[in-house]
Amino acid sequence: MTFTTRPTLRGTFGMVSSTHWLASQSAMGVLERGGNAFDAAVAAGFVLHVVEPHLNGPAGEVPAILATAGDPAPRVLCGQGPAPAGATIGHFRSLGLDLVPGSGPLAAVVPGAVDAWLLLLRDHGSRPLDEVLEPAIGYAAAGHPLVGAAGETVARVRALFAEHWPTSARLWLRHGRPPAPGEMVTNPAYARTLRRLVDAGRAAGADRVAQIEAARRAWREGFVAEAVVEFSRRPFRDSSGRDHAGLLTADDLAGWSAGWEAPVTVVWHGHTVAKTGFWGQGPVLPQTLAMLDALDDPRVLDPSTVDGIHAQAEALKLAFADREAWYGDTDVPGGALLSPEYARGRAALIGDRASTELRPGSPAGTAPRLPAHLRAPAVRRGVPQDPTTGEPTVRPDGVTRGDTCHVDVVDRWGNIISATPSGGWLQSSPAIPELGFPLGSRLQMCWLEEGLASSLRPGRRPRTTLSPTLVLRDGEPVLACGTPGGDQQDQWQLLFLLRHLAGGQELQAAIDAPAWHTTSLPASFYPREVEPGVLVVEDRLEPDVLAALRAKGHTVRRAGPWSLGRLCAVTRDPRTGVLSAAANPRGAQGYATGR
Repeated sequence: MTFTTRPTLRGTFGMVSSTHWLASQSAMGVLERGGNAFDAAVAAGFVLHVVEPHLNGPAGEVPAILATAGDPAPRVLCGQGPAPAGATIGHFRSLGLDLVPGSGPLAAVVPGAVDAWLLLLRDHGSRPLDEVLEPAIGYAAAGHPLVGAAGETVARVRALFAEHWPTSARLWLRHGRPPAPGEMVTNPAYARTLRRLVDAGRAAGADRVAQIEAARRAWREGFVAEAVVEFSRRPFRDSSGRDHAGLLTADDLAGWSAGWEAPVTVVWHGHTVAKTGFWGQGPVLPQTLAMLDALDDPRVLDPSTVDGIHAQAEALKLAFADREAWYGDTDVPGGALLSPEYARGRAALIGDRASTELRPGSPAGTAPRLPAHLRAPAVRRGVPQDPTTGEPTVRPDGVTRGDTCHVDVVDRWGNIISATPSGGWLQSSPAIPELGFPLGSRLQMCWLEEGLASSLRPGRRPRTTLSPTLVLRDGEPVLACGTPGGDQQDQWQLLFLLRHLAGGQELQAAIDAPAWHTTSLPASFYPREVEPGVLVVEDRLEPDVLAALRAKGHTVRRAGPWSLGRLCAVTRDPRTGVLSAAANPRGAQGYATGR
């Protein structure tokens, strides 16, 4: 029997897996009251804003992939807001900036998470607005025991809060110190914000859809938008070391709403893997799977062996190089990037030695273009940071490598969803006192250079790292999964899918197995560094495997035995109706529940 830290849960009623136990149980409570998977996911999403404030917030974003019991075709929910109308390269250059700051109001895009959750509730949920928001309101008003990592994050930015972000200091340093692990904390301002959204809905009458639409208007055009715009005009210190005001306007907030899109898909070993489009990093996973298949060697599918780790890491480097050259909210040669012919050509570049080069391809014969920033020697060397924990790495100036949350839900009817909320971290920008949350900083993923796939442009979505996954078999959805981790999200999901789909491991065993990732790729977060040839590994990999990887030229960085990844997963067997769930034990925070 393979050791696992927890059992893989099984049942037939409903399953939830998320990065915080309170979100998982809140979602399960919605299922118990007759709600479906989408009602439950929305409830969990709003709870995550409260209980994981260092990893996501209401002014952040959320992409999701779902399939309904009535229509198994996967659909993408896009809750990634775009750049404001005033966010031009010229404006940032006029401020003397070469990169978009990694923190502060200048890095804010249009908030997307709340509108996306409410759109999901409107189109696919079944429960009323007040019922779904009740758990989050309760935790914000009455309090919840704060996880230790959140208090540690506050401690790292304590000086920034005290000296430059007084509104955040009033929220997170109430007793003159960061919250202690397990300390009961409240957010009365956010509780009032949610109650006002509910009140706006009730004022629209008894119709459920009308109530949700009224709450969306209050968010995008009413009291929330007014407070966001007013606060955004104030200059605050950011990661550039100077004070800058934000660019969001009332027209920016009123002119955007979340929407539905088709996914990117690839057929792999009898399964269809569905991801978000090329405006995010999601297609990295299908590209990597296609390259591994093109190698035509079953040994490269094992993430625990030298042959497997080496081939997978090299394929990932090639896919991420393509991400840097081609992915963005623009015209992308997606068909060519995902074609078998292109995968074979890219796989032929995988040799016996670890590559330290950034090697984007030329889909359809078009030459790639990389940012000038990445060609600078200092950037190529990189500055060693600690990317090894499940929480963001935060420096005293508020810069974070970024992290997020995740939630998967499947119900007894066959509805299933994978969602990855993120952004609007407590350390991303000063808290808006009337609302109880800060703006996000996702604009830092755009380049201040013309002519790139991810160049900054008004109205364009930043190339996000957020990457939920839905897997189908014979046209039926069977698996939803995802993880926090910024640039590591699709890397850790690759290991999980290889172990579960190709290796036959149960959910929990595939999650518990030793993890690794490469940082030999351009980081999506400020200051956008690269660590050529670096492979970050959990110590539980066999010593002879680590030695052989070093012999192949990988710079192996050991990260401790249980440090990489925060995977969540749920499954449904269409033949039997049996549901399963599992969650990551690392960080002692994520939990699955169900029956």
